[in-house]
Amino acid sequence: MKIVAFEGPGGARLGVVEGDQAIDLQAADSKVPTDLGEWLKSNNGDVKPLADIAKRAPASARKPLSGLTYRLPIGQPGKIICLGLNYVEHVKEGGQNTPKFPTIFMRGITSLVAHGSPIIRPQVTETLDYEAELMLVVGKRAKHLTAVNALSCVAGYSCGNEGSVREFQRKTTQWDMGKNFDHTGGFGPWFVSADELPPGGKGLKIETRLNGNVMQSDNTDNMMFPVVETLVYITQGMTLEPGDIIFTGTPSGVGFARKPPVWMKNGDVCEVEIERIGTLRNPIADEKAG
Repeated sequence: MKIVAFEGPGGARLGVVEGDQAIDLQAADSKVPTDLGEWLKSNNGDVKPLADIAKRAPASARKPLSGLTYRLPIGQPGKIICLGLNYVEHVKEGGQNTPKFPTIFMRGITSLVAHGSPIIRPQVTETLDYEAELMLVVGKRAKHLTAVNALSCVAGYSCGNEGSVREFQRKTTQWDMGKNFDHTGGFGPWFVSADELPPGGKGLKIETRLNGNVMQSDNTDNMMFPVVETLVYITQGMTLEPGDIIFTGTPSGVGFARKPPVWMKNGDVCEVEIERIGTLRNPIADEKAG
């Protein structure tokens, strides 16, 4: 099942995607939360009841996807956890040593924008880079996961463009500044429930296109730290909670490693497509003065 968050009468809404339409869940049941994270918390990560609610919706609840103003699939994630250096060829192109353990850092909610909204190139630098990533949405509270039960906490997946301001990422050994400029990353277009995809999101083609040109193309099978291993590692120390989201790392082909470098700039359009999930599309715009 695909679940989309969008702007509706009075604010945020959730919809079940059916073909080229979204079925407005609030039009069927006003008690449905407007943030999928809240639903996950209240329903132990189970999204299947939303399909039944959608079936009860009136015909007027059907909205064309082409007319939606999208919102983040999870409006208020408790944690945004990011995994760096997860594809061997990306490690090589950056001149990094192959990591023995997952490289973990965090993003803030103000760094992300929804499908269709502009990713913002900051005033202070031109070094805004694209990074296609499979995103994981946590459905259940989890700590000390094992290889056997790790996937039990996964509610679903989405597409991410983990946009990075490389100049500021490289200023210190800590990456967080370069990863948290306002509105530099994309998340969407929607949430796809885990039962619609291979376990752990394995075997999915992942691609970035900048102005229609393929820049990154790989497969999630090539992760050095697959979803299960990553979840086991993270939950040794952090309790995952419903609505938390995890970026799982980017393949090779990023802009900084090209000669000459390729940066996202005003007027560009960046698309991240992941097989069986969808395409996250964002225009690029310059930060406005003041």
